[in-house]
Amino acid sequence: MPIFEYRCDNPDCPSHSGHYDRLQRLGDDTAAPCPQCGQPGTRQISAPAIATGGAHLMKESHFSNHGFTQYKRLEKGVYEKTAGKGPAIISDPGD
Repeated sequence: MPIFEYRCDNPDCPSHSGHYDRLQRLGDDTAAPCPQCGQPGTRQISAPAIATGGAHLMKESHFSNHGFTQYKRLEKGVYEKTAGKGPAIISDPGD
């Protein structure tokens, strides 16, 4: 559900800024009363908050929470565990 920003239409509102946020479904009524004075507000156009990139998917906790093991390369053919339940070190027996 998106968070919409509103501006209070009451000029005598005790709110310091006259702006407030409301978590609503897209299909909900656009009229949201001011939490300070109860008067109707007007929905404002504001920039959306968008998470881009996949950096949050590469965190060690993400791997272990989903049952995977993550390794980082120490040297050629040798890897050290950084997350998960696998062996602490894996290496290529041919090296």
